[in-house]
Amino acid sequence: MRNQKVLRKGYTTGTHAVASFRSCLDVLLATNKACITKTIKIDNDDLDVTKGCEIIVSLDFSIEKFLLNPTFQKAQLFKCETNSLEIYAGIGVGVVTKKGLKIPPPYPAINPAPLNAIQDYFKIKTNKRQHLHLKCCISVVNGQEIAKQTANAKVGVLEGISILGTTGVVKPVSSSAYIDSVKTQIEFAIQNRYETIYFTLGNSAFNIACSKANKEAIIEIGNFVYDSIEVATNQNAKEVIFLCGIGKMTKVYQGFKNTHNRFGVIDFDKLQADIKRNLNYEVDIEATLTVKGISQELEKAGLVKEFYEMITLKANKQIKKWFKTSNVKAIILEEKEVLGW
Repeated sequence: MRNQKVLRKGYTTGTHAVASFRSCLDVLLATNKACITKTIKIDNDDLDVTKGCEIIVSLDFSIEKFLLNPTFQKAQLFKCETNSLEIYAGIGVGVVTKKGLKIPPPYPAINPAPLNAIQDYFKIKTNKRQHLHLKCCISVVNGQEIAKQTANAKVGVLEGISILGTTGVVKPVSSSAYIDSVKTQIEFAIQNRYETIYFTLGNSAFNIACSKANKEAIIEIGNFVYDSIEVATNQNAKEVIFLCGIGKMTKVYQGFKNTHNRFGVIDFDKLQADIKRNLNYEVDIEATLTVKGISQELEKAGLVKEFYEMITLKANKQIKKWFKTSNVKAIILEEKEVLGW
């Protein structure tokens, strides 16, 4: 244990934006002059495309010098007694253009938690001021390019990243940023009344799902099977079709909550025993320790259909074991016609 690496926590884009705003407001109130503050998002051991990005907060008495997101937007307006604060999305911060997110259109893509924290600090620091009307612009350097690695455009957040955060802290290797993105996409699909949502793990699954549904209803969940199903179940999704290949589906039936290799490998002895018990056939796992190889052997024996049906049945039972009220249906890509999809 002494040699085990201590994983680093981090802070959300929302926490960094709030910290910059507080510093900026303090300077403006002390000098009565416009102010700009910058912060670099702290690195951590989470899977997060915004690590290292530069977040800029500008405060002024007018918006004339601001470089704003070119998408039409309305400012978030906060009034306190005779004072007011308008918050805009600058270059690199997205603007919401579709319904179904935590922030309605056409406002800056800044989550409620950091937005409330900014407003609370403004209220505290200006309680002895009168008729103070400030404009705030939050920007992210290279935010448009970073956003291309997210699902923002799909859910209608244009020309930049979102300023996210709930607790303010990013947990290491929880992949909280990715899971938050999945949650946002699920909520968006439900709010936009998609009766069926599709979960995909890779490009093949995604392309097949695209032939069945609008991209807004298709969510690439990476390897986060359990977490994604948990979110969909908690959000009362009416139907979720989970598409993946035979290898990943085998891991699901064996109880892997995350199908990435770092979380373990398939138990081929168990797989051999289950095939023997259910199909009355003993595969040679020593000759090929891959699910694809086993599929090829069973295809020669005329049992590949039964094999896919067995894995599908067991995967769906495992999902129900995790979440009894889940409306998720797992389907193996290669046998979608055989399984009646």
